[in-house]
Amino acid sequence: MKISIERGTLLKAVAQAQSVVERRNTIPILANVLIEAEGDSVQFRATDLDIEVVDKAPAQVERAGATTVAATTLHEIVRKLPDGALVTLTADAATGRLTVEAGRSNFSLATLPREDFPVMASSEYHSNFAAKAAVLRRLFDKSKFAISTEETRYYLNGVYLHVSTADSGKALRAVATDGHRLARIDAELPLGAEDMPGVIVPRKTVGELRKLLDDDDMDIAVSVSETKVRFATPNITLTSKVIDGTFPDYTRVIPAGNTRRLEVDAAEFAQAVDRVATVSSERSRAVKLQLEEDRLILSVNAPDSGAAEEELAVAYNDERLEIGFNAKYLLEIANQVDRENAVFMFNSSGDPTLMREGNDESAVYVVMPMRV
Repeated sequence: MKISIERGTLLKAVAQAQSVVERRNTIPILANVLIEAEGDSVQFRATDLDIEVVDKAPAQVERAGATTVAATTLHEIVRKLPDGALVTLTADAATGRLTVEAGRSNFSLATLPREDFPVMASSEYHSNFAAKAAVLRRLFDKSKFAISTEETRYYLNGVYLHVSTADSGKALRAVATDGHRLARIDAELPLGAEDMPGVIVPRKTVGELRKLLDDDDMDIAVSVSETKVRFATPNITLTSKVIDGTFPDYTRVIPAGNTRRLEVDAAEFAQAVDRVATVSSERSRAVKLQLEEDRLILSVNAPDSGAAEEELAVAYNDERLEIGFNAKYLLEIANQVDRENAVFMFNSSGDPTLMREGNDESAVYVVMPMRV
């Protein structure tokens, strides 16, 4: 195999591939990226056996062929090469080496046979549809903060993507929760997604997928089966196993009867929470909200480190309420608000609180209170 490729193009493709590779590997081949050159393009394939990413890039292919090489090492080399350089990759099956040349730089890397590289079995997909990158980005970006990191509740370690019924009709919905907070985001149901099975997309896949979704107008081809999900652009295909488990009935924890309404400038609120939380002890990070007629007092009282208080002008005309929250959870939810105002719906100091962006019902957040 012998190919020439522009350094920027190569870096982008190798970066996408090497980020899937697990740092601590007991199986040597899984640390490698499979390079396949044919026609006028080259494919870079990497996997950790749960996720597989294939990145296709244009190249001058002098000799078609394939080899595998350490993904992290290749990425580091390409990253340090001068911008705009033309990189030549030459694989020699006899010596088992891949030569990387650019200008006066020359590297010789050990390879492993391509036959050893595991390729994820293709499965029959129940549902195939296209969605705009901006739509998918919103669904995952606004929900991923609530993904649980507790390995014992593995079925919460991802975003539950499924078809649901919203006020405006059928919707493509993303839900994530860790038992302390919940995010439920809706988007218009794409054509062809009606029969999509509900799947739990793992946390690592959500992170990798984010790299495919930068171009707002790009159409992403989505394929879903009971065991796998695939997202594809013309150049990159990301295939992932889904979490084998049942996502709990999240509708039960979304309060419907909360009547006390607080409307506050989202950015001001987030900054105020951040400021008062500075003095709180790391362990509890509890912030107290005192609500009175058109005013909100945020306070933190940490006996070992100090106290803080800040007052905000808000829209609130219900009876007085005192309620406490974990500052980190409040901040994460407030930071999801794209609109100017955040609307909080309270019931009592012991009940879950609902938050949404203005009057937009397509993004709903729930946060559990804390005793303060």
